Amino acid sequence: MASHRRDLAVRAAVAQGLLAPGNPGHPGHPGTTAAPGAAGAAGAAGAAGAAGAATIPGPPGAPRTPAAPVVALLDTAGIRASAAALTSAFAAVTRAEVLHAFAVKACPLVPVLRLLADAGIGAEVASPGELALARAAGLPPSRTVLDSPAKTPAELREALALGIAVNADNLQELARIDALVASAPTASPLGLRVNPQVGAGSIGALSTATATSKFGVALRDEGAREVVVQAYLDRPWLTRLHTHTGSQGVPLTLMAEGVGAAYALAEEINAKAGRAQIDTLDIGGGLPVNFASDEETPSYADYARLLAATVPGLLDGRYRLVTEFGRSLLAKHGTVLTRVEYTKTSGGRPIAVTHAGVQLATRTVYAPEAWPLRILAYDSGGRPRTGGTTVQDVAGPACFAGDLLAAGRALPPLHPGDVIAVPDTGAYAFAHHYAYNSLPRPAVHGFTVADDGTVSFATVRPGQTPEEIVAEAGGAHADALVR
Repeated sequence: MASHRRDLAVRAAVAQGLLAPGNPGHPGHPGTTAAPGAAGAAGAAGAAGAAGAATIPGPPGAPRTPAAPVVALLDTAGIRASAAALTSAFAAVTRAEVLHAFAVKACPLVPVLRLLADAGIGAEVASPGELALARAAGLPPSRTVLDSPAKTPAELREALALGIAVNADNLQELARIDALVASAPTASPLGLRVNPQVGAGSIGALSTATATSKFGVALRDEGAREVVVQAYLDRPWLTRLHTHTGSQGVPLTLMAEGVGAAYALAEEINAKAGRAQIDTLDIGGGLPVNFASDEETPSYADYARLLAATVPGLLDGRYRLVTEFGRSLLAKHGTVLTRVEYTKTSGGRPIAVTHAGVQLATRTVYAPEAWPLRILAYDSGGRPRTGGTTVQDVAGPACFAGDLLAAGRALPPLHPGDVIAVPDTGAYAFAHHYAYNSLPRPAVHGFTVADDGTVSFATVRPGQTPEEIVAEAGGAHADALVR
């Protein structure tokens, strides 16, 4: 179903002119380029009229976002489905109150945060910028959690004044919070992050529970556990415990082991305190994503059932829970579209040169083995290409040789003007622009598909203009260094 919605959205984006028209560039090219708003042509081509029905609602008289050779699409139905899957998975295994807080870093776009809030999801923020985004989306303090290994006094002071939940990363930060709590009352729930040191996943840079991780208080270091326990006994207002083991490349069993270590520590602290001092466990997020196909595995239900089997006391209702999932809520529901500008052959290898590369899929370009992405081929009218395949590279526009979305990939032969779709890019991709070569940020559009197959678009973020690029580059201060 998600792949069908994506195909309809690709065709609609082409027909409605969200993606700049392509120039096939050679005689006999089998694709045809749909002109903006070409409803008749789209319907005749067999898209059930969906493409021609696409619209971009906006304020009356607002200028339309100009077409560009690369755009990003978000499947709103898919995002809502992921949010529902998360909430239902935990509701099936616990009666406890659960706050599911979306890790804003995964997709820092205000309309996305508003959509998730409407679906019952809060926000986990890790910087003043992310907090500002959450507040702009209407997230209340009661549904916001602040985490970061480098919070400043000003950040802490603002969070405590607002009543936002705060997880201290280390004992020095906890001492800083001591002074702030003593100087002014706060309604903020307060906790401490611990590192259970259970080991790494397959991507070292994302593994947060290693022996030397920069996050949290390392529980297995000599004397650290005793210090943490005493820190709670000395602070009756410290009522939360936070850990985060999951991330891409981390197996569910290791995630559950990290949660189990935090649960055991909470039980120890409460026993020594003689009361339920810790009333909330923040178990982080990090459910890995399948980037190999449209299948959404592992699932939230898989993880919730594993927690029920391995840490049953966590779910018996004595503890409120907080989760902080990010990538798994958004990744599968974002797609980058770009035109093939040129095709060439080098050393016998066909190469398709496109407008999407390192500026959008930065991790894939610099670490392709860890972050492979699928490439889907469509003709210039947005119809899926079928038939035989040939091994080829799909390159981006940046001026360095490694700017490749895919190397040696078997795909239908690509032609100038074709459309390339890069699925699974809804998290940590087009919302995290890397301004190599001053390439512009792409427009982002959310889409919905009606029961009759018609597609509607809404602008989430306009594409960046050359004027905005100049402004960010100090254009208003051109003479600053020559005065």
